[in-house]
Amino acid sequence: MRRLLALATVLGLILGIGVSFASDTNTVTVQANVVGTCKFLSSTSTLDFGSLDPSSGRDVNTSTTVQFWCTKNTNYSISDDDGLYESGADQNRMKGLGESDYISYTFSYSPASGTGSGRTTPITLTISGSIAYANYKDAAAGNYSDTVVLTISP
Repeated sequence: MRRLLALATVLGLILGIGVSFASDTNTVTVQANVVGTCKFLSSTSTLDFGSLDPSSGRDVNTSTTVQFWCTKNTNYSISDDDGLYESGADQNRMKGLGESDYISYTFSYSPASGTGSGRTTPITLTISGSIAYANYKDAAAGNYSDTVVLTISP
C-alpha cells in the first residue's frame, strides 16, 4: 500500500509539473519581393541590308528578330537612341568611309510595348529597316554601318 501511495504521489508531482508550464506561440511572416525585370536573350543583333546595287532602281527592305523576356505581368516599353549618325529625330543614317558618305534608312520595331509572361515565355521583337533607292543611288562604293542601341524598360 505504501508503494501505491508513493507511486501516486510521484505521478501527481509529474503530472502537476506538466500543468505548471505555460505554452506560447509566435507567428512568423515569410515574404519575398519578385523584381519586375526585362532582359534580351542576346546582347547583339544585325540588321543587314546586304549589297545595295545603284542600278537596281529599287528600295531595299530587311528585318531581323531578337528575343527578350520580362517578369510575369510586368509592363515593358522599348526605345532606341536613333544610332550614332542621326541627323534629327528618327533620321537614322549609316556612315561610309568618306567624311560626307551617309545613307539614310528607316528603323522600326514591334512590339514596342506590352506585358511580360515570365522567363520561360520569351517575346520576339521584330526589327525592320528600309532604304529608299534615292538614298543610295549616288552613294560612294564601300561599306556603311551604324549602331543603334535598344533599351527595354520595365
